[in-house]
Amino acid sequence: MTQGKAAKASLEHIVFYPDKSKNAYPTIVALHGRGTDEYDLLPLIEALGLHDALLVAPRAPLLFNPDGFTGGYAWYEFGEEGTPDPTTFRASLEIFRRFLGEMKKSYPVDSGQIVLLGFSQGTVMAYAAGLLDPSMIRGIAALSGYVPHRSGVPLKLHDLNSLPIFISHGAWDEIIPVEFARESVELLKTAGAEVLYREYLMGHEVREETLRDLSAWTRRLIAPN
Repeated sequence: MTQGKAAKASLEHIVFYPDKSKNAYPTIVALHGRGTDEYDLLPLIEALGLHDALLVAPRAPLLFNPDGFTGGYAWYEFGEEGTPDPTTFRASLEIFRRFLGEMKKSYPVDSGQIVLLGFSQGTVMAYAAGLLDPSMIRGIAALSGYVPHRSGVPLKLHDLNSLPIFISHGAWDEIIPVEFARESVELLKTAGAEVLYREYLMGHEVREETLRDLSAWTRRLIAPN
């Protein structure tokens, strides 16, 4: 991948192009977790070996300040367990959805081949944006997160028309309990999504097994016609 110049947009971000020039590319939008930044998932994306895909990675809009020290960025503040703080969550979601529109205007994105990939808080945001308008995406890769169905956001949890969704979670996750992922699987399957769920003997992390399964899923999803 070759890093390109980032266009002016609602969110700071990085963009990486495949080596092969095309008019439009399948596009991975990578959403980092709390306390990191837009570069955090870059090694993960590189490990997937998706040489034909454009990568766009936005930075979350909120400064994360644990104990008064800046520790990266966050998409929202915590509310009750399993429910994001409604004010910061809705504000970030609005900004992110605006960013997706700007992205499609600024870069050679194949609008029928957009995959939202998130980790932790990034997964929650990917679910929220994708399930508000499933027609705009090709699929969702949800790592160590959950569907924010208690957030008050009107998610389309019905007739998802076999929307492909890859979900991975650690059985020993100490940050987001695995029960949240299992609940999300049932919600999405009931809504008609095509869900591939993988549960690993790990904590709140990504391991080699995750990368292997995610790579295979993503390659099938955005393979050239």
